[in-house]
Order: sequence, then C-alpha cells, then structure tokens
Amino acid sequence: MPVPPHPSSALARDLPSAAAALSPLGFTASNPVRLMEVCGGQTHAILRYGIDDLLPPSVRLVHGPGCPVCVTPASYLDRAIALARTVPGLILASFADLLRVPSASSGDLYSARAAGADVRMVLSPLQALDLARRNPDRPVVFLGIGFETTAPANALVLALARRDRVDNFHLLSSHFLVPPVLHRIAALPDAPHAFLAAGHVCAVAGASPYAALAADIRRPVVVTGFSPDELLRGILAALRLLAARRPALYNAYPEAVRPDGNPDALRLVSEVFESCDREWRGLGLIPASGLRIRPDYAPWDADAAFPAPPPPTAHDPDAACPAAQVLLGRLEPVDCPHFASRCRPENPLGAPMVSPEGPCAAYFLHRPRTA
Repeated sequence: MPVPPHPSSALARDLPSAAAALSPLGFTASNPVRLMEVCGGQTHAILRYGIDDLLPPSVRLVHGPGCPVCVTPASYLDRAIALARTVPGLILASFADLLRVPSASSGDLYSARAAGADVRMVLSPLQALDLARRNPDRPVVFLGIGFETTAPANALVLALARRDRVDNFHLLSSHFLVPPVLHRIAALPDAPHAFLAAGHVCAVAGASPYAALAADIRRPVVVTGFSPDELLRGILAALRLLAARRPALYNAYPEAVRPDGNPDALRLVSEVFESCDREWRGLGLIPASGLRIRPDYAPWDADAAFPAPPPPTAHDPDAACPAAQVLLGRLEPVDCPHFASRCRPENPLGAPMVSPEGPCAAYFLHRPRTA
C-alpha cells in the first residue's frame, strides 16, 4: 500500500478523500477518528506547521505520552534530590529540562541547588562522565532518563565507566519502552483508533516490535518522520489502513527506519540493561515497560551504590495539573483551565509545561493565539 512522496499540497488534497473512505465505518465530524501521535517532537511539528488545521473534521490528532520528562515519576525526582542533599560531596548531573519538574515532596532540583546541593547541568552523559574523571574524590550521579533513543548513549557511558574504572560515576536510571505503554493505552475504553510512532525511536528499536504491537492491539501503527510531508504521509497511511480494516504496521519513514533497527545500539543496550516493570508519571506501573541496569554494572548503578533514604511524606505534585489526561490524549492542553493562566513556562504546574517536548509547552509556543 505505497504512499507516494507527493509535495505537501498534494498530500493535503488527498486528506478529504482518505477521510471520506472512513464514513462507512461511522467516522464523522461528530464522531471523528482519533490518531495518536506518540512523540512530543511530532506534536511540536504538527502544531508548528499547522498539520492539524489541514485535517477534515472527521479526523482528529491527539497527543500521547512521548515526552520522557513528562512521564518520569515524581518518586525518581525525590530519589535524585535525596542523593544530592544527603550524600557527602555528591555531584548530581542532569539535562536542564529535568531541573524544574516537581517531585513528590522535595520541590525540584533547582530548589535543591538553591539549598546548597551540587546540581549541575550537562549536555550529554559523556560530559557527566568527564565530571567524574575530573573529580575522582567525589561521587557523580547522572540522571539517565528517556526512551529507546537515549538508552544507547547511557549504556555507552556505563560501558566506558566500567572499562576505564571510573568508579565514582553512577547512573540513576529511569528508562522507558514505548510499545508497552501503547499496549496499555490501546486497552482503554476511549483508546485512539491508530498510532503514529516516532521515527527516531524506531530507528534505534526497529519497526518489527511495532508490527507485533499492531497485530496484538488490532490497530494500525504507522512510523513517521517529523517534516510536514513525512507527517502527512503517515496520517494518510493510517487513514487508509483504517479504511481497509488492516490492523498492521506501515513504515512511512523507510529512509531512517529498518525492521531490525540499529543492531549495534541494541546490542550495547542489551549488554547494560534488562527489561523491568516501570512506573510512568500519571499512568501507573506498566509491566515490562522499562529498562534497569544489569547486576554486572551494579557498581555504577546509583540505586545499588547508595542506600535509599526512607521515603518522604508524599503529596501529588500533579494535583492541580491533569497531566495524565493530557498524556492519554483525553484533554487538549488549551482545554485545561490552568493553561496560559496559572500554568505557563515560567511558572509551570506540571511536567507537560516544564519540558520543551511536553504537549502543553508545544501549544504555548506554537499557538499563542490560544494562550
């Protein structure tokens, strides 16, 4: 079922006929077909280029849990803050977008730094490893989060730390796998009718896991890139699969995604990490949806190296933020009563506005007329 690489104008002209082919299945303007783009990068591109404005009324895009900062649980931030505050001499290294995410009871990493903890921003895990090399008498903990895209770099840095005996370097890991969470979402009563999978994730993990997922959840899954043409091709492919009643995978990004992904990256990830159950912020514990550090790498695992302090008295940092509803595609950011009023990038209520990849941040940036 080829989707030719037409220019965007031609692709847009194909949308009405593709949507009309769904009318026998009951999809109308009052009962639209719902396509979930999984990745925050896709959401940004869709809003930036106005892809959603090109869609017929019977087609609706909803936003999924594809922002790693948004789904990192508050308990992970509590653990990081506790390490920074209690372990003598510890340097905590993190990407900038984690610093303002609220924890369950300890504020955020910025407040920990303001209170005297040595929290530093880095641009890569290799920079964090270099911190450890330059400070051999101090423990350095890097906050390693993300999906299949960031796992290879974090696996590499642990392999280098073990090879070079950088014994003061440690990774606090919270890695997520995309197919299990889509399986969970597909089982919900209001599940999307099809998924647009992120091309960069599939470039690492491969398309094959999504073929098995599509067959299992009996919904189309289409791998897309991030340009307007790539997104439109993916949307058209999803609509055509739905019209044909084919719950299958379609790779609309073959120039970057192969069935087996990146074998070298996957081999390295498999050496360092193993599958585990993982808590997703707002979505709960999802079986086999994460990666944890293997026992062979325990000396470089922050959870193994440092005893966990007693859990603090927790509150719900998202009590005023319906983050889970946004990440499940049930609530548009602009429909949140706090959007652009109480909740803004400079004063966010929750992770979807904190992270540059979050759907609320995307709407605030690209749709200022709604803010």
